[in-house]
Amino acid sequence: MKTLSNPWIAPPQITLPDFMIVGAMKAGTSTIHQMLTQHPEVFIPDPEIHFFDIDDIFEHPDFFAFTEGEWITPDIDRDPERFWHWYASFFDKAQAGQLIGEDSTVYLASEKAIKRIALQKKEIKLIVLLRHPTARTYSQYLHLLRTGRATCTFEAMLQTQPHALLKRSLYSEQIKMLFRHLPADTVKIVIFEEFLNDKDKTLARICNFLGLDYQRLPAGTTAIHANKTSTPKHFELHLLRNRILGGEMRAMYDQHLPMSASDRGQGQEWVMRAVNKIYRWVNPSTEQKPAPMNSKTKQFLDTFFQKELSELDALLHKDVTSLWFG
Repeated sequence: MKTLSNPWIAPPQITLPDFMIVGAMKAGTSTIHQMLTQHPEVFIPDPEIHFFDIDDIFEHPDFFAFTEGEWITPDIDRDPERFWHWYASFFDKAQAGQLIGEDSTVYLASEKAIKRIALQKKEIKLIVLLRHPTARTYSQYLHLLRTGRATCTFEAMLQTQPHALLKRSLYSEQIKMLFRHLPADTVKIVIFEEFLNDKDKTLARICNFLGLDYQRLPAGTTAIHANKTSTPKHFELHLLRNRILGGEMRAMYDQHLPMSASDRGQGQEWVMRAVNKIYRWVNPSTEQKPAPMNSKTKQFLDTFFQKELSELDALLHKDVTSLWFG
C-alpha cells in the first residue's frame, strides 16, 4: 500500500460501512444495533470499534498508556496500512449484498471522528439517538462506575469531572457540528423516548432511511432490550475497588486496539484477571434497578440542560425540550 497523503482517507480496497450508529452513548444504541442485526440484509459487528476517534484522548483516555517511561498511543501515522486493515477486518463476515453497519457511540461527541467520516469518498449514513440529557448522564455515570472509571459519587464527579459526564449530553453543539461536516439528509435523528413509545414505527423509519424492507424483520424484533443497566450489589465497596484498581482498567482494551502486546507492554494482566474474578464473586453486578438520582441533583441538571439545549428544537425542527422538561 502506498503512503497516503491523508492517512484518514480509506484506500480503495478497504471496505467501509454503509451506515454508522454514532451515539449518543446510553441512549438506546445497543438496542437499535441488535434490532437491525435481525434483518437478513444487515451486518453489524458486535463490538464498538472506535476507529475514527481512536486517537481522541478527550473521548478515549483509556486508549493511551504511560508504561515504563514511554507513551503508548494509537497513532495511525506510524502504520496506516495496519490500522485500515484492522478496521476492515471487523466487516470480513458480512455476506454479499448486505448493508454493513458500525456502532461506535462516541463518534457523536468527537469532531475528529465526524470530520474523518466526511472525508471518505463513500457516502455513509449516520443514525443518532438522543435521550433525556439528565437521564443519559446518570446512566453514563453508572456505566463508568461498573467499568472501573468512576471513583466517587455522582455528585462528586459532577463537581470534579463535569466534562467527563456532561459533554455527551450537549446535543445542540453536536448536531450543529454534524451539519457543518455532513449533509443533513445523511443523518437520521431518533428521540429515545419516542422510540420507547412506538418501537415499530421508529424502527420502520430507520429501515426506510437505510433503504431496507421493514417487513423482513422477524416477529418479536422490537421486544429486544440490549445492554441492560447493571449495578454492583455493594455500591461503596465498588467505589473503593475503583479507587484502588481503576488505573489498571485500560487492560480491558488490550485485545481490541490495533497495537501488539509488545506495543502495549504485557504488565501483570494475569494478576488483574485473577483479582477481578475474585472481586466479581464477592460483589457481583445485578440487573436490579439502580438507586434513583438525588432529586436535587436531577433538578440541577434539568435546569442546566434546559439552558444548554435552548437551540435544539430549532436545529431538529421539532419540540423535543418540552418532551424532556415538560
